[in-house]
Amino acid sequence: MQLELSPEDAAFRDEMRTFFTTEIPQEIRDTVAERRELTKEQIVESQRLMNQHGLAVPHWPVEWGGQDWSQLRRHIWHEEMQRAAVPPPLAFNASMVGPVIATFGSQELKERFLPATANLDIWWSQGFSEPDAGSDLASLRTTAVRDGDEFVVNGQKTWTTLGQYGDWIFCLVRTDPEAKKQRGISFLLIDMTSPGVTVRPIELIDGGHEVNEVWFEDVRVPADQLVGELNHGWDYAKFLLGNERVGVAPVGATKRVLAAAKQYAGEQLADPLTAARFAELENELLALELTALRVAANSSDGKPHPASSVLKLKGTELQQAVSELVVDLAGPDSLASGAGEDSAIPWWSRRATPAYLNLRKASIYGGSNEIQRQIIAKTILGL
Repeated sequence: MQLELSPEDAAFRDEMRTFFTTEIPQEIRDTVAERRELTKEQIVESQRLMNQHGLAVPHWPVEWGGQDWSQLRRHIWHEEMQRAAVPPPLAFNASMVGPVIATFGSQELKERFLPATANLDIWWSQGFSEPDAGSDLASLRTTAVRDGDEFVVNGQKTWTTLGQYGDWIFCLVRTDPEAKKQRGISFLLIDMTSPGVTVRPIELIDGGHEVNEVWFEDVRVPADQLVGELNHGWDYAKFLLGNERVGVAPVGATKRVLAAAKQYAGEQLADPLTAARFAELENELLALELTALRVAANSSDGKPHPASSVLKLKGTELQQAVSELVVDLAGPDSLASGAGEDSAIPWWSRRATPAYLNLRKASIYGGSNEIQRQIIAKTILGL
């Protein structure tokens, strides 16, 4: 297997490295590197800078801002972005609803939404999960009943990440209650300022406000905001979730945190058990990186590779393991997450526990790791 980049791809890597380390403001990159919470303004500024240079949505069709790169170059772009501590383009826009509209939406929907979606002029939220429909998404109960030129939507979505910033929400809604579970679902775009839409915060274990409940009470949605065909939303959701898993193994970001942890460790590296943990994680990350490169180099049809489930599974496990190592290195100082900026405790120790707790979600979102194991068993192992 040839693992060395061609001169052209190496030059492309250098171009990405220069852009991310010189064009994205240092303050934004420091926020990511220190694992602090990004503001909405920082996320928007970063994505707009990338979009100005054609780097926000490289996987979209060229006519809508894509770059027609190879899978390998997309991988390099993603890894260099993480390596430079640059926040990736907002996933709800760039990786989720954008590709769905570009592939299945009408020309009117494409012209109306895609430029604003790429530039983050619209902040999209995801309306998939419900209280009894998370991993079993087909059990969703939010309804959309056709009434003339509109749908009337009623129901509840939950775990809506960053929904407090949302301008619009893309929702799976049940449009045929008599059909089999997967067959009566449609994909609807809803303005979150519509009368009847209510967003309620959910406080997380790390004390942050990252996810929300979204309620719909007799919300009237123009029928032309239906994406694709009525009752075919399940097909579009599968397409979206497949895209969501592309690049889901955060190898670059995890390597960056592990390298920083080695600096945090200081004299603790002299402990053989601590040194062994670093060595094991570095080796596993190297193996995952090579697997990701192999998958990227062998993907030619632009579709999510079945091995993306392996990358998601192992990538999140390593991400969590590194966060646990940082907590252990911080020791008792890891309990000081509420200490202020004037505290004598290092900032990385104060951030260790909130970051560890926040990353518990990584093995749940994007299709839980249990679901990934089922996909691996069926599509890769043939069990």
